[in-house]
Amino acid sequence: MHIVEEHAELAGMREEVLETVTDAERVVEGQGGELLAVRTMEQSRAMVVVYREVDQSDGFIITAFLTRRLASLDRRQQLWPPTK
Repeated sequence: MHIVEEHAELAGMREEVLETVTDAERVVEGQGGELLAVRTMEQSRAMVVVYREVDQSDGFIITAFLTRRLASLDRRQQLWPPTK
């Protein structure tokens, strides 16, 4: 997977990237129609996987990264799980 090969901080984390998409804690809206799957890795650090869905059974990953800037994710529209 190109993402884990080209991003040193994600070296050896292929399974974690895939698990973030399939088992995200939450999904927030991107700025251009993409989706951001978020999963906490450590207390103040999360993995974010940016992806697009083609339909309900197909999609593709655009990029992934680790971040401590959780407040910037909190400002985005949360799509899943639905907020009350």
